[in-house]
Amino acid sequence: MSGMPLTQLLREPRLRMIFLLGICSGFPWVLIGSAMTGWLTDAGLSRTSIGLFGSIFFVYAINFLWAPVVDGFRLPVFRRLGDRKSWIVFLLLVMTLACWGISQISPQASMVWLSMLAMTIALASATCDIAIDGFRVDSFDPEAEAELIPYAAAFATSGWWTGYSLLGAAAFYMKGLSSMAWADVFFYLALFCLFITAMVAILVERDSRRREKLESRVAGLSLRAQLRFTLIEPFRALLSRYGSTIVLLLLSFLFTFKMGEAFLGRMSITFYKEIGFTDAQIATYSKMVTWWVTIVFSLIGAYFNQKLGIFRGLLIGGLAMAGTNLLFAWIAVSGPLESLYLFAVIADGFTSAFATVVLVSFVTLLTDRVFSATQYALLASIANFGRTTVSGASGYVVDYLNGDWATFFVLTTLMVLPSLVILWWLIRLLQERNFISRD
Repeated sequence: MSGMPLTQLLREPRLRMIFLLGICSGFPWVLIGSAMTGWLTDAGLSRTSIGLFGSIFFVYAINFLWAPVVDGFRLPVFRRLGDRKSWIVFLLLVMTLACWGISQISPQASMVWLSMLAMTIALASATCDIAIDGFRVDSFDPEAEAELIPYAAAFATSGWWTGYSLLGAAAFYMKGLSSMAWADVFFYLALFCLFITAMVAILVERDSRRREKLESRVAGLSLRAQLRFTLIEPFRALLSRYGSTIVLLLLSFLFTFKMGEAFLGRMSITFYKEIGFTDAQIATYSKMVTWWVTIVFSLIGAYFNQKLGIFRGLLIGGLAMAGTNLLFAWIAVSGPLESLYLFAVIADGFTSAFATVVLVSFVTLLTDRVFSATQYALLASIANFGRTTVSGASGYVVDYLNGDWATFFVLTTLMVLPSLVILWWLIRLLQERNFISRD
């Protein structure tokens, strides 16, 4: 099946649930990402300090370490909700409480408490992503329903950007148009987090199919053997299937592919403010426009993913992603021109959505359905390590360049190129060993 009608896609309940869970995955990045960056910038923190504060995102890069716990164990109080859903609801409640706690303090009064609460949200969100990704991967049979996997990636990407951009825009509108204090903004964000928790509890179906597969694999094993199987087998199975060379190249590609985009994204709010854009303009262009562009082009990206194939899509997406970073260098030279800002945001949203849909589809197809959450978390966390942890040095790079934003954005363009060389090598090995066709 190719080019599925949008109406048919919207009638698929699993895709609607994946979209809702995508919102749950993207929303925390507003809390500890764009909204927090805006607050810290207004509080007078340096670019280096803001960049280093963003290093709390490193937990997304290591969540595979505790992914086997999410994959193999049920929460005792919430277990009736299902394997994945129980973890998701519990962790959303944790984020709600932490967000409310942030609304009660300020950066000037206690950076220590602010950092601890932000880290709590990061840990809960990174763990929640394990369950959300596992739910999505488990929802579709990779052989019988392969045509739906790119659309699942598109709905997940659209949901993520809805949570990040639409709600991020709401935060900046509240701050910019009503002159609301950032602490009050975070109070309303906590209320939304509670609302989305209720929506997940009501609308997302209980999941159990993967649990049946897992229990059939550990039946008859001792408790110690079951524990060893749960913690070690997901990683051993991945290495056994593909071999050490392919796995090493795969991890290297995932580590470098979106690093340039992450360096740009980490400092984007600070750049927009320094260059002269207002909070309302940031909300309109960087959040609202990016939101609808991402939704539209995620679906288009899913369609072309079927036509071009995943590997061609990754090459095209990587080159396009690198090229659009140069538009922000143009803004740095030209100043706060709204028309150029709009053009850059649309182009960046298109290339980012396209590349993300293809990347998510790629990682999804590589995972074993019995260990879906753990293997997906491992592969995604390597990508997140480049995106979230290493990019914490982005503020230092801008400071080192004495605020030369144009040069900074040229550097983010060059960061993409090594990943494309690795991808070409990876594709050749996969073809030689008959994991993919040569078409």
